[in-house]
Amino acid sequence: MLHQYNTVKGYGENEITIERSRFITYVNRVETEEEAQEFIATIKKKHHDANHNCSAYMIGEQNMIQKANDDGEPSGTAGVPMLEVLKKRDLKDTVVVVTRYFGGIKLGAGGLIRAYGRAVSEGLNATGIVERRLMRVMKTKIDYTWLGKVENEVRSSHYHLKDIHYLDAVEVEVYVEEASKDQFVDWMTELTNGQGVIHESNVVYLEHDINTTL
Repeated sequence: MLHQYNTVKGYGENEITIERSRFITYVNRVETEEEAQEFIATIKKKHHDANHNCSAYMIGEQNMIQKANDDGEPSGTAGVPMLEVLKKRDLKDTVVVVTRYFGGIKLGAGGLIRAYGRAVSEGLNATGIVERRLMRVMKTKIDYTWLGKVENEVRSSHYHLKDIHYLDAVEVEVYVEEASKDQFVDWMTELTNGQGVIHESNVVYLEHDINTTL
């Protein structure tokens, strides 16, 4: 599993008009090529009357799956520039479809490349980009008398509070960088005067919004 990578927040769409042609961008997060193809097929069905439904996707930890489709536009003028935007922003597990309704004015090869690249860029901006960072969930059981202090200290620290479970004792879940587990244990032990029972739980990705506007 990658320690950190960027991807899109989820589903999104955006529309721009260039020389009377409508360019409608659809964005989604996918984990497999099958999911990407299903998404593309859904958009094509939705816009079966469009002149073109061009697409691109990049999937896998090492971007092993990369595909681009011009869908009838001159070769290399749509799918490839769309894919290049994904590469430039280093977005993994992302699929984009740009639907074009021709407005009567030909853009030429250079114009098409710029138009499809712009459509994807603005579509990504509208959807939002997130950084996914691999974190270890650390659980600490404490007596209720410690809750106020521990919660306040965690919230004001660089650690990220995941959840608090109110059981026979309080269980506080905190996201911790894998490399900082020992440091966290020492910190929490000191914070609770050794009264906290600390153990490791599962590894998950923590997401937060980032600004990668280009």
